[in-house]
Amino acid sequence: MLTREEFQPLYDLGPEAVYTLVTALEQRVKQLEDRLGKDSHNSSLPPSTDGLKKKKPVSLRQPSGRKPGGQKGHPGRTLTFSEQPDEILPHPPTQCGGCGACLEEVAGEEGERRQVFDLPPITLKVTEHRLVNKVCPTCGQANSGEFPEGVVAAVQYGERVRSLAVYFSTYQLLPNARIAELFADVFDAPLSQANVGEAVRRAASALLPVVESIRDAVASASVAYFDETGLRVGGRLHWLHSASTARLTFYTRHKSRGKAGMDAAGVLPKFCGRASHDGWAPYRQYEGCDHSLCNSHHLRELTALYEQQAQEWAKGMRSLLGEIKERVDQEKEQGRTRLHPLLRASYLGRYRKLLKEGYAANPPPEEVPGRKGRPKQSTGRNLLDRLDQYQSDVLAFMNDFTAPFDNNQAERDVRMMKVKQKVSGGFRSEDGADFFCRIRSYVSTMRKQGQSILSALESVFRGKPLSPELPS
Repeated sequence: MLTREEFQPLYDLGPEAVYTLVTALEQRVKQLEDRLGKDSHNSSLPPSTDGLKKKKPVSLRQPSGRKPGGQKGHPGRTLTFSEQPDEILPHPPTQCGGCGACLEEVAGEEGERRQVFDLPPITLKVTEHRLVNKVCPTCGQANSGEFPEGVVAAVQYGERVRSLAVYFSTYQLLPNARIAELFADVFDAPLSQANVGEAVRRAASALLPVVESIRDAVASASVAYFDETGLRVGGRLHWLHSASTARLTFYTRHKSRGKAGMDAAGVLPKFCGRASHDGWAPYRQYEGCDHSLCNSHHLRELTALYEQQAQEWAKGMRSLLGEIKERVDQEKEQGRTRLHPLLRASYLGRYRKLLKEGYAANPPPEEVPGRKGRPKQSTGRNLLDRLDQYQSDVLAFMNDFTAPFDNNQAERDVRMMKVKQKVSGGFRSEDGADFFCRIRSYVSTMRKQGQSILSALESVFRGKPLSPELPS
């Protein structure tokens, strides 16, 4: 506790100065408390930042009324009896359990069956290619056979080993060192980290035209989802840009998070559909397309305002957005393409009324004499300005049933990129990051379309990559 002597400088300032100081400190404490109170349920922070002391989950989803687990009619997946087992092992009795007589020569009949599904011993198969030399009996010319395409070294790994290494690296997100350990433990193969890196480089080079076609397909889509996230490359902060649809994914890396990085990706500059994204300002510089703001972000921000600052308008706005979405979903299920004009007008009136209440609860900041620049607004005021200024983009899902309610597709597409960094820490070089983005674009797209990732990667090393289905 401070002594009177230590408090004396505050007394000397006078009441007004002390009041100003205390007010500023209270505001600063409130800001810090609000920051500490944010987690994945009321902000854009990922769940991994919530720490070890997990709070009781607070989901923005409304109860469906259904029991957890598989629903009625769900086919499910389980092991079923194979009609053509690879091996049949009979187990006849050899001795009678009653009298002890020998039964080895007694004929029997089949009884209960049980099947065990297991892996055979895993080992590398070595194929030796030998050229055969022949001398033409007519002219005496010496002739030699040719090695198959792709057989270029005295000793090398085949397409399945390479594709599996790339699969572990870009889809299962293992570091190269652990991939090398896995091959040594499982296959007894002396695969090195350099072998893994070379396989990734070759796959990325072969996939360049395929990924460019994916980029062009996303650019021509009617609705696309966009997001960006930090990426550590060479110890520095770079940015991964994602552009995707429900069936296509395209990733690029750039040093800039803003328009320069988006221009380099090559999607938004020629995109004419509806772009779904968060409130990041550079997206607004693309005027050749319609925009749709992510309402999942808004719901989390509204939750924080209600929980931390008890702002009732935020609770009402959160409920209103959820109500509109539920009604829109019902109309879609019934085959309708728009809301009734009177219902839409009612929703819009409630929306404007809540904004008015919000502005009353979040007045503009006061000018500070002598301080340059525009005074900093509160988080609530910033959210209100966004909901007000971009109202048509916030409510795009209500006015146009093809517009998405949220940008969750893009957030799902970038989530695995964060997992890659958690496992590996980042990329050592820009080329390595670019290779990863290119291959991940391909495997993510193929997975969305229900294709086998391993089969697709094997086709890459055979020189004829499987092409994803692209809209005509």
